[in-house]
Amino acid sequence: MGRHNKKMNKKKKWLVWILSILGVLIIGIGGYAFYLYQSVEKAVSSMHTPIEREKSEKRTEQIDFGKKHPFSVLLLGVDEREGDRGRSDTLIVLTINPHVNSIKMLSIPRDTRTEIIGKGTQDKINHAYAFGGVEMTINTVENFLDIPIDYFVEVNMESFKDIVNAVGGVTVNNPFAFTFEGHTFKKGTIKLNGEEALAYSRMRKEDPRGDFGRQDRQRQIIQAVIKQGASLSTITKVDDILGVLGNNVQTNLTFNQMLEIQKNYKSTAGNLEQLQLTGSGTKIGGIYYFFVPKEELTKLSSQLKQHLSGS
Repeated sequence: MGRHNKKMNKKKKWLVWILSILGVLIIGIGGYAFYLYQSVEKAVSSMHTPIEREKSEKRTEQIDFGKKHPFSVLLLGVDEREGDRGRSDTLIVLTINPHVNSIKMLSIPRDTRTEIIGKGTQDKINHAYAFGGVEMTINTVENFLDIPIDYFVEVNMESFKDIVNAVGGVTVNNPFAFTFEGHTFKKGTIKLNGEEALAYSRMRKEDPRGDFGRQDRQRQIIQAVIKQGASLSTITKVDDILGVLGNNVQTNLTFNQMLEIQKNYKSTAGNLEQLQLTGSGTKIGGIYYFFVPKEELTKLSSQLKQHLSGS
């Protein structure tokens, strides 16, 4: 899968940065600025979800955004169904270093086999959320990559349909035609409503790249939502958009921290590198797992550790 590694173009880098830190949610167009500031602050307050630990055990000191310390964020896309706590079907680790003005982004396949910290078993990494929520997921990802996870942003994937509808639909470029959950998606440029976007982002079994292909479609939807939401044509829908985000996004970042990130780290947006885990899939007891060789994991861990260093 390493051949798929590539740097995103400048526009896409900026869109991913907006998603990753939730720190530049259109604060200001003329006299509308103060109203938006208050609305964003209210929405972020409802998103704020502290976790028990103050900092990662892999950290010797607290992150200080004023001093521009490098930090990491775990993005979780949780697919919650009725009567089911859900699993973190999307796991993306971002490391942000303002000293070298760059972001590294690593997607972890949901079927990756690893130790579930706090459970004492080997299992699919996305099962950590079902067993112990955000905190068990953070601990498991920290152990898997051997790096600190400082902050998290959790998005309820079911909310995608509400977010997409709130911005008036999204347009994506579909690489191949397929049918899923009663929806047919043609190859090429297509416009999707909320229900269609959710189905588009969930399909993986018909994709020759499996979970990697699904991750790409999820990123497509997220980037299209932000692009559409940032356009002038949707400025009157800000309340609807913020309402959906406030009800479906959770993070341990505070509003003030987001403002500090936007102020002190925005220069990193121009240099985002997407990393990719390589490995192979096999079945154990009839269950599919994705295995990452130790040498591959060590290599990626070293890259991320270096990026999280102070220089």
